[in-house]
Amino acid sequence: MRRVLGVATAISSAVFAVAAFAQTGGLGAWSTGAQLPVPRSEVAVAAVGSTIYVIGGYAAAGPHPAALDSTGAVDVDQPLVQGFNLATGRWSDRAPLPRGLNHIGVTVLGGKIYAFGGFDQQNRDPVADASVYDPDSDSWAALPQVPKARGSIAVAVLGGKIHLVGGRDVHSVGTHDVFDPVTNRYSTAAPLPVARDHMGLVAFGGKLYAIAGRVDDFDHNTSYVDAYDPVTNRWSSRAPMPSQRSGMAVVLFHDRILAIGGERGGGTFTNNEAYDPQTNSWSVLAPLPEGRHGTGAVVIGDTLYLPAGGPVNGGSRQSDTLFMFK
Repeated sequence: MRRVLGVATAISSAVFAVAAFAQTGGLGAWSTGAQLPVPRSEVAVAAVGSTIYVIGGYAAAGPHPAALDSTGAVDVDQPLVQGFNLATGRWSDRAPLPRGLNHIGVTVLGGKIYAFGGFDQQNRDPVADASVYDPDSDSWAALPQVPKARGSIAVAVLGGKIHLVGGRDVHSVGTHDVFDPVTNRYSTAAPLPVARDHMGLVAFGGKLYAIAGRVDDFDHNTSYVDAYDPVTNRWSSRAPMPSQRSGMAVVLFHDRILAIGGERGGGTFTNNEAYDPQTNSWSVLAPLPEGRHGTGAVVIGDTLYLPAGGPVNGGSRQSDTLFMFK
């Protein structure tokens, strides 16, 4: 059994108002795009076609009426959904979630966004909600509930089915559910070797890769990398991430799995580290201009997009930035 590790020290288009950043070390470069209408964090992020969707989460004070609760405090169960159209360079409101949630797990299949689980309060009160969003009709439809209510589930598509791995109810779990959108049914698969949440999950080359995450809290961040083979229904250990992180944005980009940002007890990470599944090795890319956690990343064309997120650990501050990486 592997030991849980402690927190590690952190290692252009005309439609955009682009600002470039000087970087120190690592390949690639970051720039910024159009600001979000409302600063947000602990959001889910997805892309369909040329539109980026930012879903749920926490919202800070701002001009949007859904941003505040009745007391004027930060709303941590936010139904807001906003889309950024790359062709127009503009943000717009989309149909809200069936109810406000944060730490939702999302993925895209067949041009639709599938959303699972989440928290009704800040990192607590997990739910079993499941729904699907159709961008063409701008509407949400209910799906069968997740078998085990939990938030911060890592979600990815493999072989036409949606895998829901890990997450947290009261504690981190290793649960591995598989949702079949054809039959609308769940099945179970081999659980994670070490239960964790705030983890990344990416499909590549017929396997799933579970990246880092935490055991219960960010004082117990990990650097674990586990690969799941659906043929054998088994997980195997791979080269650990150089840093121990949770709450990162994790995405496949040019056949590499990028783990960007994250949080720890002392703040947030700017780390941008890339895993090559074919060589089972990690490399360092240009760091974020500023630390972020509680967001996601999507790739459209040759550009990676990372919207919103928390610039400090916890939920006290949100951001309205749209970072872009090439």
